[in-house]
Amino acid sequence: MKQKFTILFDLDGTLVDTAPDLMRAHNHVMKKFGYPTKSTEEIRNLVGKGAGAMIGRSIWGQAKKEFHSVEDKSVKDQMSKDFLNFYGKNIIKESTLINGVKEFLKWCKEQNISMAVCTNKTEHLAVDLLKKIGIYDYFEYCKPDPRHITNIVEILGGDLKKSLMIGDSETDANAAKAAEIPIILLEDGYTEKNKDEIYHNHLIKDFIGIEKIISEYL
Repeated sequence: MKQKFTILFDLDGTLVDTAPDLMRAHNHVMKKFGYPTKSTEEIRNLVGKGAGAMIGRSIWGQAKKEFHSVEDKSVKDQMSKDFLNFYGKNIIKESTLINGVKEFLKWCKEQNISMAVCTNKTEHLAVDLLKKIGIYDYFEYCKPDPRHITNIVEILGGDLKKSLMIGDSETDANAAKAAEIPIILLEDGYTEKNKDEIYHNHLIKDFIGIEKIISEYL
């Protein structure tokens, strides 16, 4: 039996542009606790390492002293809790699929390609988002934390030599590089780094025409 090819996807900024809804949740928390709000574009640079990290990086970015002023762990925990609660209730108000995603996922299914999502997003939120935006059934697996690439490929019964990653940040790229699999990078990702600073094998704007790249590996 021929070994199936495996594609691993990041979620935020790769499959779905979630920044508008993350911005709304972020600003809800910041207003409540007396910190400055941010624009959607600013939020794109903060996403990728979980709610707590995003809130911390947001405050740190405004003023280092402000970050240190939140010394009470219970306050930090409450900020994260409030963020997740608000976001969970408003997860798909303005979030949209990246251009070409659904067509590409359909093509992958036709090619008998195994697909899984690797994300730092809280698992129940990731599953809820995928279901509500209509692409959950394309994936065989959804696991938080993109560092566990090799585990996911193993769970899917795949082969690292027949796998690749599609992501939008240095976190995805570094994980793929460590696993020694190719990485396709979306050029306008949720990261502060320039695309030229991030390791990648291929660079794309969206999923239109990506089948040509994948076909090279099949």
